Amino acid sequence: MKCRLLYLIGELHTGGSERQLCYLLRAMDRERYKPAVAVWNFCESDIHVATIRALGVPVYFFADVNSRVAKLRQFRSLVKKLQPEVVHSWSFYTNFIAYWGTKGTSEICLGSIRSDYLWAIKECGFTVGKLSARWPRKQICNSVAAANSVCRAKAYFSPATVLVVRNGIDLNEFFFSAVPNSRPVRILGIGYLLPVKRWDLLLIAMEQLKKRGVDCVAQIAGNGPLRSELENLAKDLGILDRVQFLGHIDNIAKLISEATIVVHTGDAEGCPNAVMEAMACGRPVVATQAGDISSLIEHGKTGFVVPRGNSAALVEHMERLIADVNLCRRMGEAARVKAESVFGLERLVQETFEVYRASGWRE
Repeated sequence: MKCRLLYLIGELHTGGSERQLCYLLRAMDRERYKPAVAVWNFCESDIHVATIRALGVPVYFFADVNSRVAKLRQFRSLVKKLQPEVVHSWSFYTNFIAYWGTKGTSEICLGSIRSDYLWAIKECGFTVGKLSARWPRKQICNSVAAANSVCRAKAYFSPATVLVVRNGIDLNEFFFSAVPNSRPVRILGIGYLLPVKRWDLLLIAMEQLKKRGVDCVAQIAGNGPLRSELENLAKDLGILDRVQFLGHIDNIAKLISEATIVVHTGDAEGCPNAVMEAMACGRPVVATQAGDISSLIEHGKTGFVVPRGNSAALVEHMERLIADVNLCRRMGEAARVKAESVFGLERLVQETFEVYRASGWRE
């Protein structure tokens, strides 16, 4: 089957970038553009495999191959077979793979930077990080912060051109609901349990709030390698009665609707889904100043932005919101208004396709 748009992604597990790809596929005219997805590290049970197939989008993978070189050859053969007009690497570490698979062909090839630029390079390791930073020569960032970081780097191993297409969300799925006036106040964190997400800061904040006699509980939705370590930290801090580790949750919108405040503590971000989803549901967000968070949240109007690693500021703004449900409601209403104006999926599709056209794609 010939396709017009081929997306290469690292995996189809529960991450934010995977969700964004599903959003794009769902919102585009699939009959017209005939998209397909290739998965570098495929697992049949990954949650978004079924989601994408249900859209009628074919999913390709590289079975029974242990060698990276052999997988590279299979991907190049897949490109030749499908003859896509655009190959878009959706994960940073697959950028060079997409470039190599299209080298010497007429396909337009684009890369992605979906988090903090320097963190992404480091996370991939020296060789893969450097290669994926330079090739393809044109890459799409989901945050202005990442694009600015590329420009400041001015290094040989960096893309020649970066364009920004911020994430979008489904405003029908993430619907507005009134902030509950219940006790204890429920605080929600959403994301992988990884070191870069700095969940330790939320746990330390909960310890301080408990010492001050503030009536609140925290829920953390997400899986990851740090779960046991974070559970042990909660035990050491004496807050096991104040923190719940929920694991993966399918219906995040419902969980947000039951919370009063959403807290986001990451050290490195792009354009985080969790912040946008919380705002769309009408919840004030307290978040660290990483990636484009300062652009998403209007400090003092739709939530609060605090310096990275500053647990004292985190506690201060959480306590202020816990004490004032009317402030939470005003901020939540303002957050929904902003979400409706700039977070929609039509904008995501439109801006993504504008980059394709600017790269020479003819619809």
